[in-house]
Amino acid sequence: MCPRNSCCCSFKRASQFSITPYRSLSASETRALKTGWYNWATMPVLPFPTPFSSFHIGLRAVIRTSETYVASVLVPTARVLSASQPFSRPSCSQYSTWGIARPYKPSKPILPNLIPQLHVRTIFTFRALTHYIDLPESYKDAEGLPFRREDLTQREANKIFPSNIPASQANLLLKVIHGRRVAGTLDDPTLARNTKEFRIADQKRALAYLREHIPVDEVLNAGLRAEDELKAIEQEEGAVGEAIGQPQETSSQHLEGEAIEAPTGRLPKKPGSDSPYGESNFDRIRAANIAKRKAEEARLEEERKLQEEELAKGNIGTLQTQQAKPMQLSAFRQKYMERATDNLEAPPEMTIRQRLLPSVALALLVVSISICFAILYQAPPASRRLFPDIPPAAATCLGLIAVNFAIYALWKFPPAWAILNRYMLLDAAVPRPLQILGAMFSHQSFGHLLANMSFLWFFGTRVHDEIGRGNFLALYFASGALGFAASLTHFVLWRGLHCTTHGASGAVYGVITAFFWMHKFDEFKVLGYPPDPISGPQGLGFIGLLLGAHLLPLVSKRGHNIDLASHFAGMLTGVLGIDIARQYMDYKARVRAERLRSVGLLDTVTEKRETSPTVVDASFSGSKR
Repeated sequence: MCPRNSCCCSFKRASQFSITPYRSLSASETRALKTGWYNWATMPVLPFPTPFSSFHIGLRAVIRTSETYVASVLVPTARVLSASQPFSRPSCSQYSTWGIARPYKPSKPILPNLIPQLHVRTIFTFRALTHYIDLPESYKDAEGLPFRREDLTQREANKIFPSNIPASQANLLLKVIHGRRVAGTLDDPTLARNTKEFRIADQKRALAYLREHIPVDEVLNAGLRAEDELKAIEQEEGAVGEAIGQPQETSSQHLEGEAIEAPTGRLPKKPGSDSPYGESNFDRIRAANIAKRKAEEARLEEERKLQEEELAKGNIGTLQTQQAKPMQLSAFRQKYMERATDNLEAPPEMTIRQRLLPSVALALLVVSISICFAILYQAPPASRRLFPDIPPAAATCLGLIAVNFAIYALWKFPPAWAILNRYMLLDAAVPRPLQILGAMFSHQSFGHLLANMSFLWFFGTRVHDEIGRGNFLALYFASGALGFAASLTHFVLWRGLHCTTHGASGAVYGVITAFFWMHKFDEFKVLGYPPDPISGPQGLGFIGLLLGAHLLPLVSKRGHNIDLASHFAGMLTGVLGIDIARQYMDYKARVRAERLRSVGLLDTVTEKRETSPTVVDASFSGSKR
């Protein structure tokens, strides 16, 4: 029944006149409005809480009868005006020129909203749970899981459920169904009691809506839940087997007294593991390994404390028998080892300047002498060479290799240890300037020596052929001297005074880098690979490979005994040295060419002055032509 003063009750004398939306009110109609025969204040033609004017009535007629451009302009205006209504009231009837008509049904907007709705995903965007392993511990089947950030409105719920169930019930049903999809309990009959108030058709519509808008791997979730149920059953059977012989009446009586709770749809959490799958074999293995590690750490800590106690008492005890015994030296070697070893308890007190300046100055002196040697060196004729049958490049490299092998042999001769330790080993604690030169030819390991000499022979002969002996030796000694100067600086400033270094690696890396820098844009093939027509890597690629091989020890957590500072300084010296050598060679070539050109021009002028042609010679030559 309509309320008082509503549109149905106010139509007592509505048939006596009619109102056309496109004309002004007549005198009788105005009188009827004033005397109260017709109550326009409660006429809900459009659902406004305030009285309507003739403009609003005309607007409703235009919207119903026209689909022209006017409707496309006025519909958004009507939407904005209708949005100001705090509540909606269903209209009982519609007034027209024929009196009481059919109940009013709001018309749908003629034109769709031309402004697209863009959904932008951000870090705050809601994401529904879709995986079984993410199922929270507080999950209950009767409450379900949220499937969207905000609940459905009544209009949205009506679109999904034609039965027009309330929005709260629709949201609850969707949450329950979504929770069962994630928990893998869609087909569990024990949970049907939680949704018995909903119709089967509504449950199917809810499931179809969720499958369309929220994809969930229901088969996978059901399989995972089945595995958990099997494990739970096995554990229960084991517990039942242990409890055989106990009376069962107590538990049945206890269940009768308790209220039956709604099924939760979630498996109970298994003790001993935080994983939703329970404690697996990997968890047991991990726990056993952790226990072993703790026991081993405890044992080592106990041994350390015991060893400290024994050392404090001055008793070496039986703990020393477990340590590796040092190699026993003969009396002959022991004698010369003691002579070669300094009796210093600590490095001598020296400033950084005192440690670095002499050695760095000698390194710069070696570089200066090398440059002068490269400028002044003149290749001897073949008659004055010691081995005229051997190419100059091979003779130079073989001489350097012979010196390195000779120093290596001296390291095997104990009487020479004192001299070698003093001048053939770069010691940061007791630096001596001559160590910069001597360490370039010193190797204590045969593998170290063989690797350096192999690269020196392979690359040194090629660089020697291209730049000559003077430039090659200058490049070799400059790379080695500056490399060890950089090593000493690194030891004194950062690494520590306990470090020593030796070897020809800095000089050899300078030669290798110089070779690839000369051919930085040339392609190389190793043993014929890559095959034609594939082009091989350029020289710059090999330089990058060398740098990458030296950067790996820097980022590696493992310790290393590689003198990286010497290698990097040698490579940098090789690049700069080969550029300087090539520029100097080009300069000498230009000077020589200019000299020859000037000498040839003078000879031509002299020849023309001495042999000027006579008249007879000219006539004879003309008759010949």
